[in-house]
Amino acid sequence: QVHLAESGGGSVQPGGSLRLSCELSGYTANIYCMGWARQVAGKEREGVAIWESGGATQFGETVRTTYADSLKGRFSISKDNTKNILYLQMNNLTPEDTAMYYCAARPYCYRERVESLPLKFPYWGQGAQVTVSS
Repeated sequence: QVHLAESGGGSVQPGGSLRLSCELSGYTANIYCMGWARQVAGKEREGVAIWESGGATQFGETVRTTYADSLKGRFSISKDNTKNILYLQMNNLTPEDTAMYYCAARPYCYRERVESLPLKFPYWGQGAQVTVSS
């Protein structure tokens, strides 16, 4: 069983920043692919960012990150493997970023398209609300 728990949501003014955290627990040994998606009420869930690990080698860990085109440069995904926490740093937020943000995980992925995240990831957290408003 894999458990995901988001935190760090809240309200922020336009132009502000927030960092979401997602704690991964349970049977995590085979989780090498995680991501963030968001959903506005009445709309479909959309992929935000994916973090892929190629595993540890003698040269270190190979990590690939990918983002929704509209969010490149403002959002950054990262993972602290020592704590099993996935992060989403969100900068220069706008009211259009207001949504429920969900953390997701799957065992493996390879060059996964962020658009496919809502359909292909089996494990999900409960979500964290982000509201951007003046």
